[in-house]
Amino acid sequence: MSTQLQVENKKSAALPKVADLRVGIVVAEWNRHITDALLQGALDVFNREGYPKGNIIVRHVPGSVELTFGASCMINDTDVDVVIVIGCVIRGGTPHFDYVCQSVTQGITTINTEGDVPVIFGVLTTDDEQQALDRAGGKLGNKGAEAAEAAIKMVAFIDSLND
Repeated sequence: MSTQLQVENKKSAALPKVADLRVGIVVAEWNRHITDALLQGALDVFNREGYPKGNIIVRHVPGSVELTFGASCMINDTDVDVVIVIGCVIRGGTPHFDYVCQSVTQGITTINTEGDVPVIFGVLTTDDEQQALDRAGGKLGNKGAEAAEAAIKMVAFIDSLND
């Protein structure tokens, strides 16, 4: 299946409606030109789906390693149904990339397995800046938008368990 067809298929599926959806979004400032585009993609989905801006809390942290703490604080200190973490880690010439990716992945996985509020992983881990740009509104779509769609679907999933 071509990349364009994959992107179009993801856009064509109708999203469930979640009453009074409250979303927390934690955004890394590092690689901000990428994370801002991912954030905008997420906000565009919530706007398109008719969720009020006042139900979406956006906070920034310095980098991707801090996303885990930010998500934990968002869950503990606000009344949100779901949290999206947005970051961008671009491979460099040192092992730092591996440590950062491992830290944020393990941290978010731990929160998801131990908590009641889902945390959606919207962190790009790319080999170069062009790959990140392609995924932040470029030729491969916007992974921030996909994270927003996953957030809506996860809250709907949780609601369906309570029926």
